[in-house]
Amino acid sequence: MSCRFRLLFAVFFFTLLNQTPSQASTLSLANTAVNIDQQTPGPLSLATWLNYTIKPTSNIINIKKLPDHVWQHLPATMIKNIDTQKLWVKFNLYSNDIGSIHRILSLDNPHLDKINLYHFNEGELVSELFMGDRYPFTQRPIINNNFVYSFDINPNEQHAFYLEIDTKGHASIPLTLWSVDDFTQYSEHLSLLHGFQLGALASIGLFSLFIAITSGSFSYSYYAGYVFSITLFVATLYGIAFRFIWPQWPILQQFMVPVLLPLSMIFGLLFTEKILQLKRNSPHMLKLCRYGISYAVILLLFSPFLPYELAIDINIISLLANSSLLMFMAIIQGIKGHKLAKLYTLGCSTVLIGSLISGLMYLDILSLPFQPQIPFMLGLSFEIIFMAAVLAIRYNDERQEKFDIQQKALDQAEQIRQNKEQALLVEAKHNEKLELMVQERTLELEIALRELNQANAKLTEQTTIDSLTGVKNRNAFDKRLLAEVKISRRQQSPLAILMLDIDRFKSINDSFGHLAGDHALRLIANALSVNLKRPMDLVSRFGGEEFAIILPDTNESGAINVAESIRQSISELNIYWDTRLIKLTISIGVSCQIINKEADTPSLLDQADKALYRAKNEGRNQVQMYSPDLILL
Repeated sequence: MSCRFRLLFAVFFFTLLNQTPSQASTLSLANTAVNIDQQTPGPLSLATWLNYTIKPTSNIINIKKLPDHVWQHLPATMIKNIDTQKLWVKFNLYSNDIGSIHRILSLDNPHLDKINLYHFNEGELVSELFMGDRYPFTQRPIINNNFVYSFDINPNEQHAFYLEIDTKGHASIPLTLWSVDDFTQYSEHLSLLHGFQLGALASIGLFSLFIAITSGSFSYSYYAGYVFSITLFVATLYGIAFRFIWPQWPILQQFMVPVLLPLSMIFGLLFTEKILQLKRNSPHMLKLCRYGISYAVILLLFSPFLPYELAIDINIISLLANSSLLMFMAIIQGIKGHKLAKLYTLGCSTVLIGSLISGLMYLDILSLPFQPQIPFMLGLSFEIIFMAAVLAIRYNDERQEKFDIQQKALDQAEQIRQNKEQALLVEAKHNEKLELMVQERTLELEIALRELNQANAKLTEQTTIDSLTGVKNRNAFDKRLLAEVKISRRQQSPLAILMLDIDRFKSINDSFGHLAGDHALRLIANALSVNLKRPMDLVSRFGGEEFAIILPDTNESGAINVAESIRQSISELNIYWDTRLIKLTISIGVSCQIINKEADTPSLLDQADKALYRAKNEGRNQVQMYSPDLILL
């Protein structure tokens, strides 16, 4: 997405930057005045009557005294692309109407740094105004996104207007004369168009942000960031951001464009990486994308400290190069059959077409009945909409894929259930035959078979039960853990492991004897079993004086609560040996996570073990939860 915006935007601005203003006409029009009356059509472009001179002085008295031959006609190409910081422009108005005429002078470029306007009537200074985006917005004589001045002209009056323009970089000075009614209609129409475009962009951005928050999708997060940066960039170009967001902070107006361009580049690159699935489809393209992100971050950090003209030029060149690269990536992925890459390229083409049309209009190669920036802005808006559609298709595909996986799991579960029922049916039939055979045998054989069954049952029990404590042994723990890991990975449910160790257990054996230690182990094992409330929880003797507990479908807070309950129960347990009281405490390490692959099983045990050692090292008789920043003492 970034590619489409950047490529078109870069082409759009390069057409402006590379325009070379023609030399001004040698014929002076300094004494030519615009004759207006009530029937003068509005809006009236003043391009034909503008004269200019380049002088370092800022003294209006000296400028006014300049001879006529110093003033030259301002050509149309220069009106669209001024590349000097110091410029004086003047024009004259005259009215031979029978009544007073009220007019509005509009300079439709909200990004000029300083404009000093001097209004003379019959040689007398009527008004002196200081405007520009280096001044607070509230200082403007008429609150408008552009620079507007209102005045009256009476019959047979000669009015002269001098404008001192001081701005950085390339700029345009489209001066227009309006009647009040025409200007009001134009402003309302423009506000409606701008409001609709910005409202649509902001709505898409908010919708994407809400989807990102609820689903945790990085694609929607990056897209929301891209749309918001573009929305703020468009609002800045229209002068709306300066008016409504930072009217008292004109310094921000100087930095926002150089900052928003690399910011949109960053979000656009991140979004492109996700939407084209470069991590899976093309590691080389992914590496190029990461390099572009790093460069954009550097550009974002340094742009505010560079001269404005240099920052804009670097940003535009960077956008052009970056956009070309991303367009190339999208085309290659589209050729390989990536469905979203094809739609991505289609969205990019809308900005390209709009940018080319705007560039041709600014170069006067193409003439259309609307402002030159409209094709570019429309292309940008369509690109945002196309990318929203791409993202929606991606989201729907992911949902369908997840649904298919879940359906496959359900089908497998159903197949397992049917197989189990079939096995039970076969077993039932086999048991019926076996019962008939057993009835036919002698009492001696029946007794022998019964004894054999008892021996087998006892042997099976011995393979899963710890003979000393009566809880499950290490072998049973390992098998159960493997089963719970599979369930956690399939259901994406948290699995908690508790590793418990009896504090200073060796001193009990040394002080009371090994029989007393065995007695204590049995009581502790019984206390652990009592504290586990759910049938699916499992306690086992892990080895020596260590126990391990499996808590399926248990989050961190639940695991901590169970661990604290066990620790408190053991600390309150009174164990007597030969009338002597043995007080015991335990240390517990807890780890909890959602298993994404079976290889995480050793990591889960290792995390619980690390947390246990942390509990030991920090004083024993406590519970420690594993965290990535846990450092063993």
